[in-house]
Amino acid sequence: MTTTILLIRHGQTAWNRNPRFRGQMEVPLDETGLQQAQATAEYVAARWHLSAVYASPMSRALQTAQAVAAAQGLEAQPHSGFLDLNFGVLQGMDVKEAETKYPDVLRAWIETPHLVRFPQGEGLAEVRQRAAAGLRDVATRHAGETVAVVAHTVVNKAALCAVLDLGLEHFWQLGQDTCAVNVIEWDGSGYLLKLMNDTSHLWRAGQ
Repeated sequence: MTTTILLIRHGQTAWNRNPRFRGQMEVPLDETGLQQAQATAEYVAARWHLSAVYASPMSRALQTAQAVAAAQGLEAQPHSGFLDLNFGVLQGMDVKEAETKYPDVLRAWIETPHLVRFPQGEGLAEVRQRAAAGLRDVATRHAGETVAVVAHTVVNKAALCAVLDLGLEHFWQLGQDTCAVNVIEWDGSGYLLKLMNDTSHLWRAGQ
């Protein structure tokens, strides 16, 4: 019995246009992000019948999930397993500020992300652990069904490393654009990645 999980990244925010360490800070979708969420909802509804939609509790993920859910007459359900990385003292900073105040942490994040634990925050291993547990929880609840999960770029990359049985040193080798769709199948004993970082629906919608 195969369970299909659509792992989706949330739509654009102002802090995506001018990159900052978002993490567990609340940043809502901007106008483009709302349009991306709607385009994603239409794309998903045209191809998959969903039994449920889950999301990180952060507003940008929930807003995206609500669009996906509404297109199929569902309600988005927050799930703590898909909460974004806590960047600690770097949360809210742009790259230039982080480079000035915490150059060693930023350099390590770029060069050896799997070894970084952000001061007053956490590391990728914790995100991977809770995201993997979240995927397993969703797959168990909805055996043989198709569900959507909306999360964040860091969460999605960590989850995909778990799905592919890759070490977190491969974190930067995986792409996750805004409103990207990944398709994962679970057969009760292992995962199969069927599609990764699909944003074709945004191109068609002029996003």
